[in-house]
Amino acid sequence: MSISLTPNQERFIQKKLQAGKYNSVEELLEIALRLLDEYDRGEAEWVKDVREKIDAAIAVSEQTAPIDGETFVNQILDRFEQQRQAEK
Repeated sequence: MSISLTPNQERFIQKKLQAGKYNSVEELLEIALRLLDEYDRGEAEWVKDVREKIDAAIAVSEQTAPIDGETFVNQILDRFEQQRQAEK
């Protein structure tokens, strides 16, 4: 496999190697690819979690009396704010 790098990418890699934290380009790429894989898995997990929450919300909404749009949005915003405060 042949890979073409931009000058900025090449400088970035050279700086990392010169700093002595990595022993080779191969080591640096292995770490970068592992991090990319972790990122992709995390993103897929997030999408799955959001879909489950949407499905649960739809199920609840099918068993709940309708409300006007403004009330609905305000309730959602309140719940997001409560969750954000709880995470702090």
